[in-house]
Amino acid sequence: MSRPGRDDSPERLYTLTGGRSSAGSDSLDLVTLIVADRAPAPGMQSEHAVILRMCERPTAVVEIAAELRLPVSIVRVLLSDLLDVGHVSARHPRPADPTHRLPAPDLLEQVLVGLRNL
Repeated sequence: MSRPGRDDSPERLYTLTGGRSSAGSDSLDLVTLIVADRAPAPGMQSEHAVILRMCERPTAVVEIAAELRLPVSIVRVLLSDLLDVGHVSARHPRPADPTHRLPAPDLLEQVLVGLRNL
């Protein structure tokens, strides 16, 4: 079974997106997690069906693009289509906890020295 994305000619990419070159929203960044809310339906565009199967578990936009072998911009358009019809949900990563601090540099240095001594 061949995977979508093997032919990334401009004509194919144009057809996949219906001529759109960008998603309606910029809310999908590379690390946004996508989760399928529905199973693929008969007659669905093959790339949409593959995305729904891939996203049974949370999957980052960049992972979807890599698996489909498509540019991220094209994948964002496909994901926007699925979001618009309620077939997927987007989960944005939480911002870093402002109260969480990195370990002190001297502690990191001690760990590095200990690792080198192993």
